[in-house]
Amino acid sequence: MPLDQTPVPAQPSADSGLDSGPEPAPEQDQEPAAEGPHGVGAGGTGSWDIRQSGPWTHRDLAANGARFHIAELGTGPLVLLVHGWPEYWWAWRHQLTALAEAGYRAVALDLRGIGGSDRTPRGYDPGNLALDITGVIRSLGERRAHLVGHASGGTLAWVAAVMRPSVIQSLTVVSAAHPRDLRRALLTDRRQMAAFEHVLGFQRPWIPERRLVADDAALVGRYLDEWTGPHKLDETAVHAYRQAIRIPSTAHCSIEPYRWLLRSMARPDGIQFARRMKKPITAPTLHVQGASDPVLLSRTALGGGEYVAAPYRWRLLPEVGHFPHEEAPEEFTAELLDWVGRHKE
Repeated sequence: MPLDQTPVPAQPSADSGLDSGPEPAPEQDQEPAAEGPHGVGAGGTGSWDIRQSGPWTHRDLAANGARFHIAELGTGPLVLLVHGWPEYWWAWRHQLTALAEAGYRAVALDLRGIGGSDRTPRGYDPGNLALDITGVIRSLGERRAHLVGHASGGTLAWVAAVMRPSVIQSLTVVSAAHPRDLRRALLTDRRQMAAFEHVLGFQRPWIPERRLVADDAALVGRYLDEWTGPHKLDETAVHAYRQAIRIPSTAHCSIEPYRWLLRSMARPDGIQFARRMKKPITAPTLHVQGASDPVLLSRTALGGGEYVAAPYRWRLLPEVGHFPHEEAPEEFTAELLDWVGRHKE
């Protein structure tokens, strides 16, 4: 696992499944993505424009050997927002405006391989993805940031806080267990294993990518519906996420981290990563979990404070599923604003 910010070599990932079968047929009903110098789709996003208009500003910046798209609003201390799967920066639209109004520089990032960011052939292990995040903070001209991550983005937030503690001013983790707790649950807890059925399905080569984009990404729409509590995502958001996954190469790149997660468990790199994650986190940490989350069970997430050598707050939101920031945006945003406000320099 890389521990410094070095460019990612342009060669297939060992976990990508690229050597497990023939190249898949082109996905139907999609316009080809423009190719840029940093990877497939680097210069465009196919038939769906992920740069939705609003009070924010869209721009690209370079970090850790790739190009990343961000949406930015406001001035003040930096709050960097990192989405989970199957979302992209648009997931934080409510928080972007609220944070800016409260006097913060709010930035929502598209992770490597998703949205408007580069789709590189490799670089989807958690160490490198975490360095993407801390590299973006530096590229924004900031020394430190309040880091907020949801689901897979929350996992990376934990990792970033371990690998680059001096860069993280405060940590807010949403619907994401500490990596060591998640590893333990996937090895010992049958209920959590069953809840991760989709991740198990991602381990096959090529078939998951085809299923995700089939029928206008109907499967993604089903996941979004099943993973929420009584307060469903609005139709506009569901449509946006279904279209975004259909951007060429996104389905493949977006599930590569999940392939690494399971395939690395018995490998030296996975074992070494788990050992490194024993290091105490020194950033004040807010841990938010939906009580009705069917993907990341509350009992799996509970206990993250064991790894935090700083103020730690656990918040379990009733009748909220896997997407607290979208299902209960006002309640979640109030918690977030209170937390970052308590930990300003």
